[in-house]
Amino acid sequence: MIKRINLNGNPNLGVYLSVTDEVALVPLHISDVVLNTIKEALEIEVLQTSIGGSSLAGALTAGNSQGFLVSPYTMDREIMALRNAGIEVEKIPDKYTALGNIMIVNDNGALVSPLLSDKSLELINTFLEVDAQRATIAGFDIVGSVATATNKGALLHPHTSPEDLKLVEEVLKVPADVGTVNKGVSLVGACSIANSNGVIVSENTTGPEMARIEEAFGFLEGYL
Repeated sequence: MIKRINLNGNPNLGVYLSVTDEVALVPLHISDVVLNTIKEALEIEVLQTSIGGSSLAGALTAGNSQGFLVSPYTMDREIMALRNAGIEVEKIPDKYTALGNIMIVNDNGALVSPLLSDKSLELINTFLEVDAQRATIAGFDIVGSVATATNKGALLHPHTSPEDLKLVEEVLKVPADVGTVNKGVSLVGACSIANSNGVIVSENTTGPEMARIEEAFGFLEGYL
């Protein structure tokens, strides 16, 4: 299922929301309409939480079916809340904390910013049980902001080179395509969230953009 929403007028869904095939991490203060849209479109449970006292769960976490890696500034009570909900969680040992902005991951692999340390790369490999590789996409270190990926497909910045596109497909082991959201915005990771069941994009995403997104993620149903 594909749907369009904003968060109180804010199109940056991927900055505030972090999703896997099992669960969505969302801000504490979020409308019932948005919560229900996430549950319906992505067919997952929703956990309302802060990360490091912030509402930016999408920027400060990254995960797959194994669990979530989080900012080192995540509070103990926040980690306890995640674990009490049955979610495995581990802090990243790095000064770069915006994991959602600097890595893309699914159950098959991960592409991470060259900024991340060797220690962080090792943790990503062991905790998320993937083969993580350093890379840029379309010349950007912020790979999580310019791409989003699921276990079915990946959507990348429109200026992604054929070489980068091939690398994404090889590492994540899914088909990948380029596109935009929200009337030409190239930061597709910042303005969309997706899992194997559905995708949600910002409200101003156009019909042609939606068609490209449908193809990238393998969803053939209509969009709202």
